[in-house]
Amino acid sequence: MDEGSGVMKKVYKVIVEPDEYEDGTPAFHAYCPALKGARTHGRSREEALDSIRQVVQLVVDEIVGAGSDPPPDIEIESVLAEVRV
Repeated sequence: MDEGSGVMKKVYKVIVEPDEYEDGTPAFHAYCPALKGARTHGRSREEALDSIRQVVQLVVDEIVGAGSDPPPDIEIESVLAEVRV
């Protein structure tokens, strides 16, 4: 649980990979394999990580708002980052 809030926090693994925009500009693609639709991009690894944290939170909030439990995280071999929501 989150200290003081009484809210259970979940941890999801995310993948951040080098990519590029359509015009060839370098970028990073970030996604959470456990959450369908949880993907985004950024100009830097840090920007992609900040963005995927927000996307994961939005997806989890949408699932909970629909009256369902968020899915468990899945096992992946190479973890670059984890996000808490």
